[in-house]
Formats: sequence, C-alpha cells, structure tokens
Amino acid sequence: MTSYEQLVIELTHRSFSHQAAYRNGGTPYDLSDCNPVPYGQQIETFTRMIEEADCVLVGGASGLSAAGGGDFYYEDNATYRKHFGKFAERYGFRGAFEGSFYRWPTAEARWGYLATFLDTTLNAPLREPYKDLDAILAEKDFFVLTTNQDTQFMKIYPWEKVAEIQGDHRFFQCSRCCTDEVWDAIEPVSRMVEAMGDGLVVPTELVPRCPHCGAEAFPWVRGYGNFLQGELYEEQYCKVSDWLDVHAQQKILFLELGVGRITPAFIQEPFWALTAQLPQASYIAVNNKTRFLPRAIEGRGMAIRADIADVLVDVRKTLGR
Repeated sequence: MTSYEQLVIELTHRSFSHQAAYRNGGTPYDLSDCNPVPYGQQIETFTRMIEEADCVLVGGASGLSAAGGGDFYYEDNATYRKHFGKFAERYGFRGAFEGSFYRWPTAEARWGYLATFLDTTLNAPLREPYKDLDAILAEKDFFVLTTNQDTQFMKIYPWEKVAEIQGDHRFFQCSRCCTDEVWDAIEPVSRMVEAMGDGLVVPTELVPRCPHCGAEAFPWVRGYGNFLQGELYEEQYCKVSDWLDVHAQQKILFLELGVGRITPAFIQEPFWALTAQLPQASYIAVNNKTRFLPRAIEGRGMAIRADIADVLVDVRKTLGR
C-alpha cells in the first residue's frame, strides 16, 4: 500500500465517528476564525504563492467541473435537461446521479441511462476552468490528483501527470470483479447511444459484458457498483505517492479546487495533513460553498470562498498568462 493511499484510509476510518458534521455540510476539524481579506488581496496572495512554490499538487474535485458547466450531477438545471431531459421526464430524476442509483427494471434500461451519462462526459469539450488552470501551471512542476471521473484532466494532460483515484469513464470492468482487467468503454458507449436514438433502452445484444465470465460490465468508477480496486487503481496511488516522495523537501503548494462534503478524505483532509507535516508546504483551497482552513495551518494557508471559474480567470490575468 502506498503512502497516500494509507493516509486516505486512515482519514476515512477517522471520519466514521464524525458523520454528523459531514452530513450538515461541516467538518470536525478545528478551523481558523481569522476573517478573510478582501477578494482582490486573495487573488494577489494566490498569485504570489503560485510564483513562490517550487511545485504544485492540484487536487481537482467535482466543484472544478461544475464551475465550467459540468453542473448536472446534483441539479435539475438547464444543462441537466439538455443531456438527460428524456429521463427526467420519464422517471422524474432531478440530477444525473439520481439515475445512477435507480433500481432499473432491466439491463437494457440501465444501460440506456448509463450510456447517456458516459457519452455526455466523454464528449464534453475541455471546460474553461481547466484551460485557465493549465495556464496558471504553465511554468511549474506539477501533478494532478483528482476524484473526478469525467476525463476532463485526461483531455489535457498525459497519463503520467494525473492520478484518478475514483476511476475513469473511459473504462469498463467486470461487475463481479472476476478479473483485474479493465477495457475500453468509449466505442461500446458510442454504439449504444447511436442504437438507442431517441429511445430510453439499448438493444440486448449491446449490453456490455465481461469477456471472461459473461457477467454484466460496469463503468470503472467508484459509486456505480463493485468498484475494482486492482492494478489500475493501485497505479493511481503509486503515481501521486511517488511524486510526493520526490518533492517532499521542496516548497509544495497543495491546491485544492472544488472538494465537496461527500468524500473530503480523498483530497481535502490529506492535503491538510501533508501541509502540516511538510515544513515548506503551503495550501490554497477554492470553493464556492465553504471556506475551510484548519487552525493548524492558517499561517501557511488560505481558503477562498468564491466561484472557481472567476478565481482562476483572475489569477491567470494577474500572472499575465
């Protein structure tokens, strides 16, 4: 087990005794009570911290994609209706994730929905906040850790620069985990969507199945089913752990973008712990809903409560990129 995975497991176990705090949108950590400085000063500080850092570990979560238009997961909004309108009308879903946990009557109906979901993310253009973040990181040694499964980071960075610890919409796995293999989802998803047309179900022969045991396949993502924590999963933790080992003695900036309250133990809380442990580390969080900065790192950190897209645009402009 790698060092970062071990940290995640320890923090996840610790969180079990504080579920009430998380359910209420909070955190059990002792937070700084310092008043935030004006927004313009926050942008200047963000810019200075980027320039002074030797390297940056980005923690990109759902709020980053939502800031660029990927806001259909939990909301019944115009974006959701554009891509999932026929399912909303038929089943009354109020966000994409509702359909992911629905008890579908048949595999054909389930894959009508899942194929639509995967096709929506796989074919989404690179969102503006990702472009702005890339410009901000242009002159830095950096690595990306993400809980997003929507492949946005993979549209811009090579495999070795990104750790996807919650899975990736581009891959299928066996729902029974009979094999450690994952395989391509892009082509099967395209075929299902084309065959479905304006309907809600896919043909029986297109329901994806495991090439080894014949069981129904599933997207290789945590949350849909029996998530395969095999070789590919361990590779993701190896990438981020190895990067941290190499850069531990440098001035690392931990940059957290859009972490919500569902899985703070994957990015947010490890970033807090590592900032406290590493003497030259610093920390920035940007979130449009919370401003969480632990008291233990308030002298080396900053939390900005604002729209992530706006913040990244303003930092990019301040950097002159």
